[in-house]
Amino acid sequence: MCSAHILEYNYEINFCYRQLRSESDMYTLFKYCRMLGSRALSLVTRRALSTSVCMQGRGVARLDYALPQYVDRKDEPLAAIDFVGHLSGEQKSLKEKEKSSWVSLSGEEKLKLYRIRFEQSFVEMNKASSEWKTVIGGVFFMIGFSGLIYLWQRLFVFGDVPHTFEDEWRAKQTKRMLDMRMNPILGVASKWDYEKNEWK
Repeated sequence: MCSAHILEYNYEINFCYRQLRSESDMYTLFKYCRMLGSRALSLVTRRALSTSVCMQGRGVARLDYALPQYVDRKDEPLAAIDFVGHLSGEQKSLKEKEKSSWVSLSGEEKLKLYRIRFEQSFVEMNKASSEWKTVIGGVFFMIGFSGLIYLWQRLFVFGDVPHTFEDEWRAKQTKRMLDMRMNPILGVASKWDYEKNEWK
């Protein structure tokens, strides 16, 4: 919020407060509360508009994506624009010298001209990156961190294993399912021989 808006808002609040203290009538109280609310709403909406105006021109770098951008790509080796957009005095003189015969240019000057046009050579673009180490390290870190969270939960959050997971309980449960002849076609009861009293 701009300082002028803050001062104006404080002035409005103080004015309404003085009016409320001087008036004791209930209607007047309602009137000034309504006025304060409408003024606050108008200041807030004005603040939203002025903030967008204040933020313009603050030196924020904006790219115009309608214009060509410099990108090093192996499948498209000639970029649409030069890597160096704003040339220094030495680079400008070198560009003028480039227009004449290249025999007069030294190897160092040719390299400087190349670096004005391109950021990387093909050798630099094809050079292996060690980014995979960072990715693998991050993956292992997250796996280890997740394991620590799981261990903490097993020790402090979760309780003991319920008694229904014990072998004795599961045997009783299976016996009850067989006694009730549950799923006699494809289920548990279909795999039990009731005459021999054993599994088929």
